[in-house]
Amino acid sequence: MRKLTFAMNTSLDGYIAAPGDDLDWSVPSDELFQWWSDRVHATDLALYGRRLWETMSSHWPTADQQPDATPATVEYAGRWRDMPKVVFSSTTRPVDWNARLVTGDAVTEITRLKAGDGGPMDICGATLAGAAMRAGLIDEYVLVTHPVLVGGGTPFFTALDSWVNLSLAETRTFPDGVLLTRYETKR
Repeated sequence: MRKLTFAMNTSLDGYIAAPGDDLDWSVPSDELFQWWSDRVHATDLALYGRRLWETMSSHWPTADQQPDATPATVEYAGRWRDMPKVVFSSTTRPVDWNARLVTGDAVTEITRLKAGDGGPMDICGATLAGAAMRAGLIDEYVLVTHPVLVGGGTPFFTALDSWVNLSLAETRTFPDGVLLTRYETKR
């Protein structure tokens, strides 16, 4: 069975985006950006919700062609384009950049993908991850916590019907007071 991980930048008060989908507070250091790039490179399949897909696909397909593109940006953009992706949306059409679109039930498709062959999967986007959380499909949570309080917005965690017990698997510090915590779901 494939491992499914939900990994996102989060504010100290638990939001992945501030009001108005503002992400300016989560600009990564070079070291953290490299960690995210290496994570994309190691991911066998990324599962995207519509909103995060629109954000990522509006920037990364051509980010390496910008005049100010750094070597790290070039590396990440290539890795992002090459990584297989599934986009879950009933309104977005078409998708490109090594992606396929799923318009049906997300939980059913994620369950099918987890049961299949292949390497690790990442789930990207709060709404999609929330559905997978409620269905008990997430094996690992990675919170990259930035030392900022944004006061509202899109929360990392969704309301759940029952507790999910976790085990701390890793902590790591990054520049600017950013803390990574990785938890595995106890089964």
